Amino acid sequence: MRLQRLRAARRFGARSAAVLLTTAVALSVPFPSAGADASGERLSSLVDPLIGSSNGGNTYPGATLPYGMIAWSPTSTTGDQTSTGAANGYEYGATRIRGLSLTHVNGAGCNPGAAGDVPIMPFVGDVTSSPSADTKDAAYAANFSHADEKATPGRYTLGLASGAKADLAVSKRAGVGDFTFPSDRPANLLFRVSNSLNGSEDAHVDIDAAHRKVTGWVLTGAFCGRRANGGVNNRKSYYKLYFSASFDRAFSSAGTWKDGTVSPGSTSASGGEGYATGADRAGRGSGGWVGFDTSSDNDVHMRIGISYVSQKGAETNLREEIPAHASVGQVAEAGARAWDRELDVVRVRGGSTARRQTFYTALYHALMQPNLISDTDGRYWGMDQAVHRLARGQRAQYSNFSGWDQYRAQIQLLALLKPTVAGDFAQSLYNFARENGGVWDRWVHISGATHVMTGDPSAATLATFYAMGVRNFDYKDAFDSLVHQATVPDPAGLSDAGCPGQCVGQRPNLAEYLSSHYAAQDVCHCWGGAAETLEDAVADSALAQWAKLLGRDTEATTFAERGAYWRNVFNPGTGYIQARKLDGSWVTPFSPGSDLGFAQGTSATYTWMIPQDVQGLADAMGGREAAATRLDGFFHKADGSWSVRGGDPLRYDPTNEPGIHAPWLYNALGQPWKTQATVRQIVDTVYGTGPSGLPGNDDLGTMSAWYVFSALGLYPQTPGTAKLLLGAPVFPTAVIDRPGRGDIVITAPDADDTHMYVDAVRLDGRALRQSWTGPGLTLSGGRLDFRLAQQPNTQWATDADTLPE
Repeated sequence: MRLQRLRAARRFGARSAAVLLTTAVALSVPFPSAGADASGERLSSLVDPLIGSSNGGNTYPGATLPYGMIAWSPTSTTGDQTSTGAANGYEYGATRIRGLSLTHVNGAGCNPGAAGDVPIMPFVGDVTSSPSADTKDAAYAANFSHADEKATPGRYTLGLASGAKADLAVSKRAGVGDFTFPSDRPANLLFRVSNSLNGSEDAHVDIDAAHRKVTGWVLTGAFCGRRANGGVNNRKSYYKLYFSASFDRAFSSAGTWKDGTVSPGSTSASGGEGYATGADRAGRGSGGWVGFDTSSDNDVHMRIGISYVSQKGAETNLREEIPAHASVGQVAEAGARAWDRELDVVRVRGGSTARRQTFYTALYHALMQPNLISDTDGRYWGMDQAVHRLARGQRAQYSNFSGWDQYRAQIQLLALLKPTVAGDFAQSLYNFARENGGVWDRWVHISGATHVMTGDPSAATLATFYAMGVRNFDYKDAFDSLVHQATVPDPAGLSDAGCPGQCVGQRPNLAEYLSSHYAAQDVCHCWGGAAETLEDAVADSALAQWAKLLGRDTEATTFAERGAYWRNVFNPGTGYIQARKLDGSWVTPFSPGSDLGFAQGTSATYTWMIPQDVQGLADAMGGREAAATRLDGFFHKADGSWSVRGGDPLRYDPTNEPGIHAPWLYNALGQPWKTQATVRQIVDTVYGTGPSGLPGNDDLGTMSAWYVFSALGLYPQTPGTAKLLLGAPVFPTAVIDRPGRGDIVITAPDADDTHMYVDAVRLDGRALRQSWTGPGLTLSGGRLDFRLAQQPNTQWATDADTLPE
């Protein structure tokens, strides 16, 4: 029953081309030829947003653009309105939804994740009771089949068993949706304003029938607020999301609800749900609905803008990004072209369709963040809970920094491919730190310091950006601020609030750490003393590298010495990293498979987490040969078979960050062919297509970035440097297109499923006898030519004087 809508569209007639062009300008998307691979295949068509939506990947399939503020995607339900099917609102196996929410975070591990703000539910039927009272999602939710679901970059379409259908497309901060309903039944859109994934402190909705608008906001936050390991500390609000929705047709009915009371005809309601779960939250909340007469026209067109600053900001964002009469198809096409342009930064040739789909979906997931929180006018909501404007020269304020995860791979990929975005992100983090009393939080969500995880990843992140050539941020003052955090104790460092998982101290018990040279398990006020020591050592080593580049010799020496503090938690008696007490004794009982003293990992995994000093670690283990033999046992069972899929506390876990660099350590141990074999095994068996195509939480693009690097035959050597380790590419050709910085061209003509070993490499035409590249390739570009073989070359890049540090 779209006939009238189609006729209305034709009324635009000669204006259609102009509207399309205006849309392109508003979305900052060029309309010349789209990004495509060598075969002419459109790159966005190779992306499957459903990859990672099962198996704990925690991705979401909804419509979003690169670094976008809006991410319009389903909120699933498994029969509990205070929870979801999985973290971040969507799980492939949960085929019932209670709304299509406006904001999401890619791949975060805390269930129920973060955001999921303002679920909008196309509901077929009369609203006769409060949707908040529907605590089991029995009445105001709907089933669906994946056969009626389609997800592409920038667009999401879903048909429900109720007969309703949603077709959604977005710009950076706004979106358009077509909702169709059965023509012979009541048609309503529910705005569940209080029902964010983590709950809400307060929420509000207004219905303006005269102007065919629904507006409102939700005050929320609480990322990881339900975790048992300190989450209660995070049950707090730190942002308000505003929305403004307008419609192309009049409402036939309207109403609101609060808690258990439904009020037909009401046009305003307020009330939050709290941040508890289950019975402590069930039945609370507010929202509103608008109904439509679909007897002669069953299509409802909605335009919506969002803002973290104000309702006016939401309306301005919508007006400036999406023309008044733009259709879902036009906005979707502009969005697809935006993704084509973004993905075109890496052009690969060859390989199977499945291999290319896995690669470009990983690149898509890696470039979904950081996420915009500034409006089109440059204003944003700061960490001090006040409105700010962008710094001079800054193009956007970004957020969603999963530091403990991202500093290991996603940050390096961002710096390599999108240095301007990286610089704006660095400035954003520095802005937040200034607004937060000088404290750099390790996990920033929107405008909130959540304190999640451990270590000081901001230091490693900004040092890496600078080393990789990123300069468009206030790097001198940012460096000084991070040095201050690393050298001047803060009172929060003596607090156990939020511990162990969300300790408020960003350099916990720093005074004692500087005295003992390790984080003592019994007084560290941290998640785990051994893990904290290793994380701080990586951060300090990165600061040393940054100081050296800045000509700050005193800081370079000091932090280089601190980068070696890992040695103080290496127990020569066991040969493993182990937690220690303040008196110097080792924490017992000890087992390599234990997580005592560690954060989301075991001693067996963390023992390898010393990327800044692999040679020192090898010496501590009895030499490179002995270390390589031990590393063999980390990736293989006793019978020699592979063990790279996780589940064994003594061996490699591809689902979490502390060990993801471990396959690349063989390069430094003089056995690079084992890196090549191990990485290929992981690439072939752990990653793939389909909903289970990621090994675990994508963690804001970190696991996807690992795949992108590995498929290209590259991997960042050490946080705080621009050096890249070399592996075996999986594609015959790859071009990293970097305007103004020099392209990186990678050729491997024999690349296929059987040629997984490096036989020889040339860098800019010269034979390369080492398994790494210096900063020149990263900063200026160049050409890497690989000769691959089916059997390992055990002589290439094995000389002791050519090994990585």
